[in-house]
Amino acid sequence: MKLLASDVRLIEAEMRAAIALTGVTDIASVTPYTLLGRSCPLPAGPRPVSWGVRTTERPASMIEQPEEAEDGRRYRAPALEKGLDILELLADAPQPLNFTAIASQLERSNGELFRMVQVLQFRGYLAKDLESDGYHLTDRLFALGMKQPRTQNLIEAALPVMRHLSVEIGQSCHLALHTRGEMVVVARMEASEQIGFSVRVGYRKPLAKAASGAVLYAFQPEDVRHRWEGLFHPPLSAAELEAFRKHADAVRARRVELTPSQVVAGVVDISAPVMRGEAAAAALTVPYLKKLTGSMSKTMVATKVCEAADLIASYLTEGDSRV
Repeated sequence: MKLLASDVRLIEAEMRAAIALTGVTDIASVTPYTLLGRSCPLPAGPRPVSWGVRTTERPASMIEQPEEAEDGRRYRAPALEKGLDILELLADAPQPLNFTAIASQLERSNGELFRMVQVLQFRGYLAKDLESDGYHLTDRLFALGMKQPRTQNLIEAALPVMRHLSVEIGQSCHLALHTRGEMVVVARMEASEQIGFSVRVGYRKPLAKAASGAVLYAFQPEDVRHRWEGLFHPPLSAAELEAFRKHADAVRARRVELTPSQVVAGVVDISAPVMRGEAAAAALTVPYLKKLTGSMSKTMVATKVCEAADLIASYLTEGDSRV
């Protein structure tokens, strides 16, 4: 707001009157008390910034100090955390959730989340299901992640090799990465023949429930394995985790996973690591279907998958690790 010249003159007149009434000779000491012509003692504590004098100095008690949260974080951003809570909740939800369900599961009031949900929907991160009136995630976050140079470089290197592999074996194949304790498919190549089975880009599954996940986990150093185990949702029991570790060690020893699918009967998942340095950057997987005529054997397909994975790895740089 801009002051008019008349306002400035009025303020100056009032300041001079206050000085004359109180006997103050230092204009920097004028306070709301002296301006009102009262002989009142100033309240105890840090003195506010003086009237009439602009200063950049602030009392120590007025300087915002970062407070360490109970979980060890130094800074908090409540509004941002609400938005992230909504995204993570919907990412784990098997079906769209209406606004009431979102507020209930996050244990927050409708007023706290209403504008947050509306903004996320406007920005394209959420979409509303017309039938259930619930909200679900769009693929916007996935698309943002795919724009990272490391991911783009990996996919660009993999696609020509995957195309050649698909034609050679007559089966589809896909490429998977790790994200938050799960494997997610980031690229696929359809079978060159008229009949085949393929997995959609964006498909995700817990590491322990997929051949690609076992391969990604198997070819990691111990500290990365332990970090990923903390991301498993739901967490594995002690017995399940021990069994998964042993299975991963066996996969690492033979350098290929060849196991019946845990999702589709009759499909055998054949998966090999795409190495970047000493760790797997991705898993190349073929969901193998045995055909009655002209079908390449599982053993031969496994060999071809390993060769293709090694070829993709030869195009990558060790410094681009994505674990």
